[in-house]
Amino acid sequence: MRAGEGRITVENMMAERGIPLIAAPMAGGISTPELAAAVSAAGGLGFLAAGNLSVEALAAEITACRALTSEPFGVNLFVPGAPRDLDFDGYRARVEAAAARHGAGAGSPSWDDDKYPAKAELVIAERIPVVSFTFGAPEKSIVDRLHEVGSEVVVTVTTPQEARTAAALGADLVCVQGMDAGGHRAVFNDDATLPGGGPLFGLLAAIRLIRAEVDLPVIAAGGLVHGADVAAVLSAGAVAAQLGTAFLVSDEAGTQPTQRAEIAAGQRETALTRAFSGRPARGMVNRFLTDNADAPAAYPQLNNLTKPMRAAAGKAGDPELLSMWAGQTYTQTRPLPAAELVSRLVEEARQALEQAAARL
Repeated sequence: MRAGEGRITVENMMAERGIPLIAAPMAGGISTPELAAAVSAAGGLGFLAAGNLSVEALAAEITACRALTSEPFGVNLFVPGAPRDLDFDGYRARVEAAAARHGAGAGSPSWDDDKYPAKAELVIAERIPVVSFTFGAPEKSIVDRLHEVGSEVVVTVTTPQEARTAAALGADLVCVQGMDAGGHRAVFNDDATLPGGGPLFGLLAAIRLIRAEVDLPVIAAGGLVHGADVAAVLSAGAVAAQLGTAFLVSDEAGTQPTQRAEIAAGQRETALTRAFSGRPARGMVNRFLTDNADAPAAYPQLNNLTKPMRAAAGKAGDPELLSMWAGQTYTQTRPLPAAELVSRLVEEARQALEQAAARL
């Protein structure tokens, strides 16, 4: 069913396809149209990541994805936070010193709304089947308009309080993100006094706590790389499993070669950091992350400040200045075409569920 031909519910779609798998939206060029289309065509639900894209680039990715598959896919939007009036001179000097090794400088620590209003208008106009939100909950007016065009609304949450906010706005599902997830934490309010930007819950505990608070279907995300992980969250009550790190080394992913090499080497720990973007995110530990553990809580100002440094490091193949987002279980990823990975995950999950049932 194509978008606009009727309401597609994530629960029903996942039930029709068997083991319910979602490829997490990963900004920064990782979630390509090719990756999203391949996952959807293989029986999962692929996602495009609108974060840090221009409106025109997002429109082009939607068009490209539709040209590659007739199956439904989703789009994820970043909800902008309020700007913070901070003195960035000291941090700018650190970034300039690090970037100088590759002949680059620092960007401007400016605040922007990621063109959020225009992107919301775009996904409404395009009647995207599933629209998810990260870093906060959308306005109720946007939720209502998405429902009017037949879209399902997913809000990414990390705590019961955030889940209650999502439910009150009329979200159809919540995507529950555990602390071991790679990339940015989805916390609504980044509390500068806490390293993790809010309470840190393991995924299974978060599912249990949130299901006790809201009567909404739960998508589980965070540290899932094997079919047995998928089976575990489904057994815990999730209606679908969302995997990001597992697809980082898929053939169709836009992951930088330097990060692919570091994933293959598997020698780095992961940690939560604000060093690169000003918002807590889990990535592979490198020199810049270690040297800037005291980075201020200011997204997207720091993200804009470090952008030239990260771009230069990528071109130079320098892993010490890159934001290499990855979940705690990244060493268990498998470099496969996305369709083959979906197939393996489904089979592993089925086997794990059958084995669990046989033990009862």
